[in-house]
Amino acid sequence: MRLLRPSQLSFVLTPALLALALSACGPHETAAPTAVAKTAAAPAASSDPAVDAAFAALSKRWLDGVMQINPVSATQIGDHRFDAEIDDLSAAGRQRQLDFNRKLLAELDVVDATRLSRENQVDAAILRNRLRSEVWSIETLQNWAWDPMVYSGLAGDAIYNLMAREFAPMPQRLKSATARMEKIPSIFAQARANLDPARVPKIHAETVAKQNAGVLSLIDTFIAPNAGQLKGAERKRLDAAVAGLRKAVAEQQEWLDKTLVPNAKGNFRIGQTLYDEKLKFSLNSSLSRAEIMQRAQSELARVRAEMYAIAQKELKGKPGAPELPDKPKPEQQQKAIEAALELAYADKPARDKVVDFAKQTLEEATTFTRAKNLVTVPDAPVKIILMPEFQRGVALAYCDSPGPLDKGLDTYYAISPIPDDWSDAQVDSFLREYNTRMVHLLSIHEAMPGHYLEGAHSAKAPSTLRAVLRSGVFAEGWAVYTEDVMADAGYLDNDPLFRLVQLKFYLRSIGNAILDQGVQVEDWSREQAMQFMTQQTFQQEREAAGKWVRAQLTSAQLPTYFVGAQEHFDMRKAVEAKLGPKFDAKTYHDQVLSYGAPPVRFVRELMLDEPIL
Repeated sequence: MRLLRPSQLSFVLTPALLALALSACGPHETAAPTAVAKTAAAPAASSDPAVDAAFAALSKRWLDGVMQINPVSATQIGDHRFDAEIDDLSAAGRQRQLDFNRKLLAELDVVDATRLSRENQVDAAILRNRLRSEVWSIETLQNWAWDPMVYSGLAGDAIYNLMAREFAPMPQRLKSATARMEKIPSIFAQARANLDPARVPKIHAETVAKQNAGVLSLIDTFIAPNAGQLKGAERKRLDAAVAGLRKAVAEQQEWLDKTLVPNAKGNFRIGQTLYDEKLKFSLNSSLSRAEIMQRAQSELARVRAEMYAIAQKELKGKPGAPELPDKPKPEQQQKAIEAALELAYADKPARDKVVDFAKQTLEEATTFTRAKNLVTVPDAPVKIILMPEFQRGVALAYCDSPGPLDKGLDTYYAISPIPDDWSDAQVDSFLREYNTRMVHLLSIHEAMPGHYLEGAHSAKAPSTLRAVLRSGVFAEGWAVYTEDVMADAGYLDNDPLFRLVQLKFYLRSIGNAILDQGVQVEDWSREQAMQFMTQQTFQQEREAAGKWVRAQLTSAQLPTYFVGAQEHFDMRKAVEAKLGPKFDAKTYHDQVLSYGAPPVRFVRELMLDEPIL
């Protein structure tokens, strides 16, 4: 799955500061929530140009309005008209959001979807349920009243989204950052006014109390080293803004430590009703919560059985090997898989060669993808960079794509060297998890033919609305799907230990879906969650401990990897069944990626000429 990195392609208020804070917060690349109405729009023989034109005008009004309402996210997406502004989460600001969404919903209700082109039917369905989810979030979920991460995320993103990418000359971005730093104290004031400590979960309050100073780290990382590019009155204004923000952060810290944390009494579990509603919006899948759980449990058993079969072959005849019966008891299966994984863990890159090895794996994955003719490989290569220092020490790698409206900017595959101050024990634990075969998988998932390649293809799709509302379920599902595609194609000379590690990586996705429901709906304790992750999905203790915290802080996002992968697997089976011997993997993959990453269900409907539901 995509590892810790800045939030992408979403108006959902998520913290860029997660890279600065607890590793437990983990990947948080949420797509804008989209859920679809349960009315079918049958494929029209021909669309009505007038209706398509009316929908195009409506889409433009939504894009213009939503960018103005969400200026911080607009910057990341690539609309820079509002780079000096910040979001308004006051009661008046929330009412403006509600009024805007309801007005657009009313306009959309007038559009006859059956007279739209099939592509516009998809976009209309995505937009309709984006609007509905926004209303639901403000009125029903009300995270503005109980989740302090909304505000810490907004404060961090306000600076990070301006400074992390070179979409404009540095002086221009510094002037926008100055304006935003002057306004960030109002975000803290809105947090203090809006949050009800009785509803705030302790874990959320404590996390934000630890994150709060991260805003200053962003200043030290991005602003201070470049401040000299402003002169005269502009430099004085910047310096004053920095001083004012430092004071505001200190005041916010005192409130967090002395008021919010001691009085936070909320339940981090959102419960079945809210979870089911949020899941529907977040995933936009035909799979229900119960169906997701059933499929995940079935896949868990299947994958573990496949891992055991590999372990049997790899351990046979080796000194000290555990029992390897054809029909193992659960404890025998567990020991055998653990012993086989130890063989993979033993093959680690050298402490000072991690970056070089990651570059090598990207070259190998790219060469293999081309040689096997799996998908069209973009001509422009992904740009390999050293991970910025303030983001190191949590994940080995991430893919950082530009916003969909920022054209011509580089995609980064960021790789982290091992921190110099880590002990030998810390390094060994880290590299057991991120062994050589796992680094290969990261390059597959993050870059080739995973996120980078998918993003490069999706960026060519003509729908701006779809690009802005790009589905995280599609993107994460694709990345997980490609891990299996590469293994099936014989990557690393059909190395069985690579397949074993790939299956372990897939177990994370399966486990995420089960864990999310277990924690948020079934009241799992920490002990239950840790036992499940360390035993059933073979996660290292530190990794599992971080995931436990993340499962408390988030809901309905962890299943995106599994659900997306399942829908990609199902879609391919359906297309293979339809085409039979005419099926060609490259043609199929290119077509899947040509639609611009809407929820997977819509890609399937477009490809198989099914009704747009």
